[in-house]
Formats: sequence, structure tokens, C-alpha cells
Amino acid sequence: MQVKVRYFASVREALGTGSETVDTRAADLGALRDELIARGEPHASALARGRAVRMALDQVMSSESAALREGSEVAFFPPVTGG
Repeated sequence: MQVKVRYFASVREALGTGSETVDTRAADLGALRDELIARGEPHASALARGRAVRMALDQVMSSESAALREGSEVAFFPPVTGG
């Protein structure tokens, strides 16, 4: 299936792109993250498992177990703090 993946803040800077369309076999967000990490650098560093990365599915904050669907929009971004 195809999903639209968007990257924000430091993840976007590390990857050098704000978005891409990805062909995936992943059933959920966690599996998609693993597929992207498996591409190697720079994805491996930007989305590494030890790194705090938040995810949204169709503009809703989601856990790694959220199921993907054809045409889903996925966003990856670092945690945001404010004052």
C-alpha cells in the first residue's frame, strides 16, 4: 500500500525532506518506522529506536500499534516542549 509520510523539525532536517510517498507492507506505525530505519542512513539515525520520536496518523497523535490504511498520512516529529 502507499502512505504519505511527513517529517517535521529535527527529523526533517536530518532527512533533508519534508515528505515522501512510501510503498509499504507495514500493518502499523511501528512496523513502518522499522521499515524506514532499515533503509539505512539518514533514516536509521533520525528514527532510531532509542530516539524520542512522536507519531501521528491522519493528524491524530497515535501509538506504534495504530493500523495503517491505503492513503494514510503519517507524521514523525520530535517531542515538543514549550513554556
